[in-house]
Amino acid sequence: MYELIEEQARQAVTELLEQARLQPGQMLVIGCSTSEILGQRIGKGSSLETAQAVCRGITPLLKAQGIRLAAQCCEHLNRALILERENAQALGLEIVNVVPKPDAGGAFAATVFGNMEDPVAVERVTADAGLDIGGTLIGMHLRPVAVPVRLSLNKIGEANILCARTRPRYIGGPRASYGEM
Repeated sequence: MYELIEEQARQAVTELLEQARLQPGQMLVIGCSTSEILGQRIGKGSSLETAQAVCRGITPLLKAQGIRLAAQCCEHLNRALILERENAQALGLEIVNVVPKPDAGGAFAATVFGNMEDPVAVERVTADAGLDIGGTLIGMHLRPVAVPVRLSLNKIGEANILCARTRPRYIGGPRASYGEM
């Protein structure tokens, strides 16, 4: 079961990175309900084993491409985000003091925190793309113009997934010209 979850997570992130055309240094926000992956209601069945499988599927891909990961915590931590300290500092983000746990922050955020070299929490980011696994509501952490991305799969385990990339705003009106994005 965990091997399938790992493979589905890897496939979802691979397809999202291809379609979003993220460049090194850009940020991907991921919200993940391990409860939903296992077919339970969000927040009712946190699973560290499931979170570890998702992390095994996504982390090597992001590292290889130089993509910054922001792991969204659950509502009990006001959907704070976990990322590497160097990324928070490079982006000028204010660090807050909290350590996610499976029952306050979620199993995924707790697992990401435990696997990072120097993890910190921040209250908000403006990510370039996002993956929502199980209805975790990542939209608040995306840049203002989000564009849906359709993948060849629509679930990881039993959890629905939604993806988005972002693009710059179009400005200037009918006489303006726009470049390829």
